[in-house]
Amino acid sequence: MSRFAPFFIIVAASLWGLDGVVLRPYLYSLPVPLVVFTESAIVLLILFPMFFKKRKELLQLNSSDWIYFFFVALLGGAIGTMSITKALFYVNYVNLSIVILIQKLQPLFALLLAFIILKEKPKKSFFAWAALAIVGAYIMTFGFTVPFFDLSDKTTLATLFSLIAAVSFGSSTVLSKRALQNVSFEIGTYLRFLFAVVILTIIISINGDFSSFNEITSTQWIVFIIIAFTTGGAAIFLYYYGLKKITASVATICELAFPLTAVILEYLLRDNILNAVQWLGVTILFFAIIKVTRYSNE
Repeated sequence: MSRFAPFFIIVAASLWGLDGVVLRPYLYSLPVPLVVFTESAIVLLILFPMFFKKRKELLQLNSSDWIYFFFVALLGGAIGTMSITKALFYVNYVNLSIVILIQKLQPLFALLLAFIILKEKPKKSFFAWAALAIVGAYIMTFGFTVPFFDLSDKTTLATLFSLIAAVSFGSSTVLSKRALQNVSFEIGTYLRFLFAVVILTIIISINGDFSSFNEITSTQWIVFIIIAFTTGGAAIFLYYYGLKKITASVATICELAFPLTAVILEYLLRDNILNAVQWLGVTILFFAIIKVTRYSNE
């Protein structure tokens, strides 16, 4: 199954694209920390039977492992997820281009940290394909033009939060690879959500967001359940399974399936039509992702 490991990363990233365009807009009226806490808490409950069955694996963890899992949850589960959610809320889920563009920078941070922390040294040709993937992602979003920043609206804040998310997710990818060294991907998934719930509980307690639970509608609860079983818990489950078998460098490029999915869904669901130049970017990105997956077995 190691040969198909990149595919699991791509599926997980595609689910995140589905989340951002289709599901998360229904939660727009709720405080961001509460949104992330609620979806994480539901996933935690769903995964508890699996965790209980494999709980003995916790004995294999040393102090460094626990620290890595904490920072995975802090950066990926809390800061990164809240930042990307906040960024999308600022642009009202209409103009995703700025948010998506900043997410293209995620591989740059992940590749740098993979080199520093994990001592990963892929061949030079890997970086060529990685660079091509980022170029394709940019063209897919903006064509050959420079993005326009309108300082009169919340675009600047959306850009800032998107950048924070890119750094956080890129860091989380590398730290997750290290954290999974001594345990299965199942336990790794559970610990990621466990620490995230603890961190988010502190945040929403300080902000007083618990009172907003009464504002969650029946439709929003259904959306939370769908997220838990698909784009939330299931996606992380698949992601960690794939990450366990490939390098963080390959994983972060496969994650570019997220913006690819988001742009395609924007076209299919909201009739935001891509032009010929942007479709060129889609083609380049898809081709680069396929090529880079061959490094997973090296």
